Amino acid sequence: MSRFFVERDGETHVRLMDGMVLSRNRAVLAAVGLVALLAVPDIARVTPLSFATFHQGILFGLAAVGLNLLLRHTQLVSFGHAAFFGAGAYATAVLASHYDVSSGFVLLLGAVVVATAIALLVGYFVAGYLDIYFALLTLAFNQVLFAFVIQSAYFNYSDGLRVRPDGLNPPTLFGLELGTTAYDIVLYYVTVGLVIVSLLAMWRLVNSPFGRALDAIGQNRTRARFIGIPVEKYVWIAVTISGLYGGLAGGLFGLLQLHVRPEPTLYVFVSGEILFMAILGGVNTLVGPIVGGIVLVYLLNLSRFYVEYDHALTGIVLLAVVVFLPQGILGSVPKIGAGLERRRNDPSLVRRDVSAVVSSIRRGASRAITTARIILFGVN
Repeated sequence: MSRFFVERDGETHVRLMDGMVLSRNRAVLAAVGLVALLAVPDIARVTPLSFATFHQGILFGLAAVGLNLLLRHTQLVSFGHAAFFGAGAYATAVLASHYDVSSGFVLLLGAVVVATAIALLVGYFVAGYLDIYFALLTLAFNQVLFAFVIQSAYFNYSDGLRVRPDGLNPPTLFGLELGTTAYDIVLYYVTVGLVIVSLLAMWRLVNSPFGRALDAIGQNRTRARFIGIPVEKYVWIAVTISGLYGGLAGGLFGLLQLHVRPEPTLYVFVSGEILFMAILGGVNTLVGPIVGGIVLVYLLNLSRFYVEYDHALTGIVLLAVVVFLPQGILGSVPKIGAGLERRRNDPSLVRRDVSAVVSSIRRGASRAITTARIILFGVN
């Protein structure tokens, strides 16, 4: 077989990089997904697809990829990832507004450096804690940063800062001064490229000895410490890497929005949304958080136009995912596909499913009627 193809179990697989081998079906899906991503600007011109919303969803999804490193491998839940996302966004705004930095590359580099530094600090204090204590500490740091920014004249309080060095034009990309439309498209392709590189880097990380050590820490910290793994140090590094991803996403978000405010970037609900994105797309998948980010951002943007209590709708969707898709959207695809295949080969299973649904509805209706009767007439 050639360098790019390997034979496994009698089937041809595609080798993307050392150790990363995909079946033909998965390789085709990956290629289709990549082509679809690259075609989004063109698709948005001829369909109701919102290009800006899709771009924003990818950025929040990238932050969720960083969070998923903690959630999936160390079994730690963070309620403070908006701190890293917002730090990255505000770093671009501060450099552009206060220091007249016009290079998009320098702004993005500043976002990553600032967010990583904050993640280093936060990770140092939270690495030794577990479960709810870890979650609450990250939440506390998030709220401290939010309160500091929203009350500071340097960050222009709740009005935020522009990411426009001269007050009019967007930053330059690759040394080019672009109009608004061209700027958005070029920035989108920069985002796609960085997301692909970030996903490949995350895959290498979680499949390295360091990633295996994080898995051991997530399973049992005491045993991991017993076999010689420096638990607190590794968790600290994981928080820092996770913050780096959040800062990169936040920096790109600042470049996209060209104006940064505390509520959309640093508020505690943003941390909850980033966590929800990882769960929605599939915690046990690599690309799932990206999918979850796109779906949730679309859902939130649509619900704000049609539903008065949009966060209530988000809660309902979360309940539906937990009940019907416990592995998330991408995580449930193999199970759904296998179920459809079995039902195609055995039509009687479809009749059983229909019968089970009907029986469930009948039981629910019977319980509701009984409850109503008791409330109205009392217990006989």
